[in-house]
Amino acid sequence: MTIFEQRESNIRAYARTYPTVFVTAKNARQIDENGKEYIDFFAGAGVLNFGHNNPHMKDAMIDYMQKDGVLHSLDMQTQAKAQFMQKFTDVILKPRNMPHCMQFMGPTGTNAVEAAMKLARKATGRHDIVAFSQGFHGMTLGALAATANEYFRQASGVPLLHVSHELFDQEHDQETSLAALDTLASQYRDPSSGIKPPAAFMVETIQAEGGVNVACKEWMQKLEKLAKEFGSVLIVDDIQVGCGRTGSYFSFDDMGISPDIITLAKGIGGAGTPMAMNLVHPDLDKHWSPGEHTGTFRGQNLSFVAGEVALSYFEDDTLMKEVVDKVKTVRSALEPLVSENSAKELRGKGLILGLDMGSGEVAAKVVQRCFQKGLMLGACGSGGRVLKIIPPLTIPDADLIEGLDILKDAVRFVMEEAA
Repeated sequence: MTIFEQRESNIRAYARTYPTVFVTAKNARQIDENGKEYIDFFAGAGVLNFGHNNPHMKDAMIDYMQKDGVLHSLDMQTQAKAQFMQKFTDVILKPRNMPHCMQFMGPTGTNAVEAAMKLARKATGRHDIVAFSQGFHGMTLGALAATANEYFRQASGVPLLHVSHELFDQEHDQETSLAALDTLASQYRDPSSGIKPPAAFMVETIQAEGGVNVACKEWMQKLEKLAKEFGSVLIVDDIQVGCGRTGSYFSFDDMGISPDIITLAKGIGGAGTPMAMNLVHPDLDKHWSPGEHTGTFRGQNLSFVAGEVALSYFEDDTLMKEVVDKVKTVRSALEPLVSENSAKELRGKGLILGLDMGSGEVAAKVVQRCFQKGLMLGACGSGGRVLKIIPPLTIPDADLIEGLDILKDAVRFVMEEAA
């Protein structure tokens, strides 16, 4: 029996999916204690957009530590923080004419969501927030109230209040999705409906954990219009699908919307070091008073150092063009699985794609088979029926193709075995 089985909490999850002890990692590969290599199509659930042990980030962090750079600073001003903020402003915000302020909090996505919900309520004086079916926003109580998955919700131990869930954009029935927003608007306009406008609408443009469900431009624009009409805050949760994942820095760059708050975490720290940041419109940010939302580790200077290097990838369009090419490779490899009825559907945007197997049991067997053959990927969606393909954006073409071959073989093996 290993030390993990002896002493680690029963709550461990990914360790059960990937039952080995990892020792080293580089870009899109991990190596375990037995020397076996695994191609990584999981990438820390979107944390490692730039690969394991990115050499540019590693060199920058080592150099910073060797010079005795400040490591922990709460929200005090440091040179590393200033350089990150300046580069983010120059590379991301100014080209998009975004006036947003940067708010740093405890370095997790759920903390970013908590801060966003708190500020929306404070600024509007309203309590309720509208989230959407299949959405995932985190595990702390406020964020958990916005999360739709019943498995996660039932562990809360208390009622999850002041959040309601509406219908997320349905790719196969967008007429119904758009009509649902029209119905909401009509209810808000009717003083006798008993339904009041919310403090905020919180939405993922791509529901990563929810099954890689992609909202369309028209639906997102209508949601933004709805929020503006009723004075509600539009919060876009870009925690897993931002930072270049979709072939542009933000997942909504091609949608023609301007969110009031954008929650970021995971990939923003660059090297896998923890960091979370909200982009907050100044009209909302003015409602904060100093120290109203804190976090002991909101001054993660190693993350600022690595995160600044990560922003260098967006100074030109080289990486994003590579992502577009890699998406073509993935789709051309996996679409035949759908046409031959080995899988139900392939959907996604950029380098986050979901292969819907139609069954959580089938998907779990594919994940297990892939791991045996040297490929790491995870399942998501209702009942875990969707295989999520989310490799590092920097994955070498050879590793991408090899991983796709393993995945195709695993799907066909499991489906033939089930026949």
